[in-house]
Amino acid sequence: MSQDIQLVKLITGDMVIGKINEEEGKLKDPATLQTVPNQQGSVQMALLPFGYPFDNEIEGEISLEHVIYTYKNMPDDLKNKYLEASSNLTLSGPGDLQNLGGSQAGGGMTNIGDLLK
Repeated sequence: MSQDIQLVKLITGDMVIGKINEEEGKLKDPATLQTVPNQQGSVQMALLPFGYPFDNEIEGEISLEHVIYTYKNMPDDLKNKYLEASSNLTLSGPGDLQNLGGSQAGGGMTNIGDLLK
């Protein structure tokens, strides 16, 4: 069961990110990208559940028959934000763990007994 995360455009014009399951012919757990203008005159991208405002969770499925375009390139930040939003987990990067506190590995703890105190 192969599920790749892809950014696609639907026949409705919506840009959607989700997990493509080609065996079932479905885009699972779809989230839509919407542009949101800000006060500086530029736009930001918002990642919302496809069923928003009635569905607040990223779940559901869309038939691949409704996909007219698959983007070949997708920013890694967008993929990470989708994974965080769809799994309720926070992904860390390679440098995120180096400043956990203390100069020693493990956050400065030298004795496992310190955990039990």
